[in-house]
Amino acid sequence: MSNILEVKNLTKEFKSSSRIGEAKSLVKAVSGISFELKEGESLGLVGESGCGKSTTGRMIAKLLDPTDGQIFFNGQDISKFSEKQMKPIRGDIQMIFQDPFSALNPRQTVGSIIGMPFTVNKIVPKQGLKTKVQELLELVGLNPEHYNRFPHEFSGGQRQRIGIARAIALNPKLIVCDEPVSALDVSIQAQILNLLNDLRKELNLSLVFIAHDLAVVRNFCDRVAVMYLGKLVEVSSADEIFNHAHHPYTKALLSAVPAVNPLNKKSERIHLSGDVPSPIDPPSGCRFRTRCWKAQEVCATTPPALLQVGKSSVACHFPE
Repeated sequence: MSNILEVKNLTKEFKSSSRIGEAKSLVKAVSGISFELKEGESLGLVGESGCGKSTTGRMIAKLLDPTDGQIFFNGQDISKFSEKQMKPIRGDIQMIFQDPFSALNPRQTVGSIIGMPFTVNKIVPKQGLKTKVQELLELVGLNPEHYNRFPHEFSGGQRQRIGIARAIALNPKLIVCDEPVSALDVSIQAQILNLLNDLRKELNLSLVFIAHDLAVVRNFCDRVAVMYLGKLVEVSSADEIFNHAHHPYTKALLSAVPAVNPLNKKSERIHLSGDVPSPIDPPSGCRFRTRCWKAQEVCATTPPALLQVGKSSVACHFPE
């Protein structure tokens, strides 16, 4: 299977707001990350809030321009593409947003929202726009007769289904899912994940699935990439990450996942000391060293490279 997406040394810096007369600081949101995604594969991008997951997703979808690095989509470097250059392939890369309440225009009907990709790209479906939109509604588990309803008439889970229908309208090859279930009720999350999984197999979609809930990622993603403060610290298959994690940060994240039966849980919860450092002034060397129980002098002076450890790629001087 060939790679549909390849990210090389991707970097994004933002200028932070400051007081009048003061020099603006650079926020290093994403710092030189590299990974690839195969056709039909689902890659989970996990880490705590502020680690750069969503920024990475928005750069892949070209909603943000990278400061540096390359994004290869189907072998083509799109990192420096203008909006005009992106137009022919815009339909191939879609995004599902975190909040289904704010992702939909409250003044438009569901038919208009799902039909928008066709209208913008001047595409006329063979069976007619209304019939095509109703087919998409049925595909995501909604009533086709609700074509003329407005978003406020639907529940949160139903609105997310509308967002998914809009994302798959033009038969994309890659979908970036930015925490698509985190704003939903727990009872609805499984339904949306099952829907995404079914669509992935049926339409041969490749997914970048951004999440902070490791329990969700475990059952949904083929591979997992763990981020901390703008850097990748571990990349491997989902089974390998959950059964044989090597990086101390990954181990700490896994220890916080609630057990189905707490009495059978073998490992103790790992409590990390201190707060996540500021991305304006990240620690020298390994960025996790200020909270790591294994940190030594080399961790402060030399940034660890992402190297092969067993079946995983790990950025740590002292992997487990």
